[in-house]
Amino acid sequence: MAKSMKLAGLKSVENAHDESVWTATWVPATNSRPPLLLTGSLDENVKLWRPDKLELVRTNTGHCLGVVSVAAHPSGVIAASASLDSLVRVFDVDTNVTIATLDAPPSEVWQMQFDPKGTTLAVAGGGSASIKLWDTATWRLVATLSVPRPEGPKPSDKSSSKKFVLSVAWSPDGRRLACGSIDGTISIFDVPHAKFLHHLEGHYMPVRSLVFSPEPDGRKLYSASDDGHVHVYDAEGKAIIGAMSGHSGWVLSVDVSPDGEAIATGSSDKTVRLWDFKMGAAIQTMSNHTDQVWAVAF
Repeated sequence: MAKSMKLAGLKSVENAHDESVWTATWVPATNSRPPLLLTGSLDENVKLWRPDKLELVRTNTGHCLGVVSVAAHPSGVIAASASLDSLVRVFDVDTNVTIATLDAPPSEVWQMQFDPKGTTLAVAGGGSASIKLWDTATWRLVATLSVPRPEGPKPSDKSSSKKFVLSVAWSPDGRRLACGSIDGTISIFDVPHAKFLHHLEGHYMPVRSLVFSPEPDGRKLYSASDDGHVHVYDAEGKAIIGAMSGHSGWVLSVDVSPDGEAIATGSSDKTVRLWDFKMGAAIQTMSNHTDQVWAVAF
């Protein structure tokens, strides 16, 4: 990177939600409108914002508990919100018409992400210790990818609670899914064959956020953990290829820039950091927030 990327504050909205903002993502532009910012909050609401001035476009209600995840379809036409009420609501971005309501047992809906082609919605299945795959044409559950339990009978071992799945990420080609668990395990799945491939080791505390690098580096996976570290893995070769630290608290969210050159993280230490992977270090720290930063998104 000849010239380091630099973050500069553009706009800030106080009290954008009544309670903590837990999740945020960008909705791609369509022919008729620019991209939008989509946020979800403990206040049970989902909001859409115009990105330049951060003007509120609409507030979506309908969840009866805090919103833990929002996801946007690559077309920009539809999006989904998931709540602690274990309900996933799929809606038309521009009209707010409900397209589908996906039900799950209690505490089995956490992070969600549409695959790059938009054919499948992957949902981190929390206490089910799995990733659920929903077909976006029929909104039927088409696969459950389960995280394997550790070998050996140990009656005292609460292995399923340790494998509680919090986070999920698609590879850029849509052939791989990664999920992060409460015990720090990252699991990699082969999606076309619906099969578990391997674990990525190194974290020992919850992995709340994962993101694959864009092509041509699509094997590279970044992880954010409560242990305060960001790891970089070769997701195919099972190897850890880098570890970065600098946050003084949990790393709650990680995202990679569209050119793959930089990553951003949000932390319970109230900062956002911008990292240069080649340097293996933070190149900038933003301290605008006065509380935990739960979501970052390029």
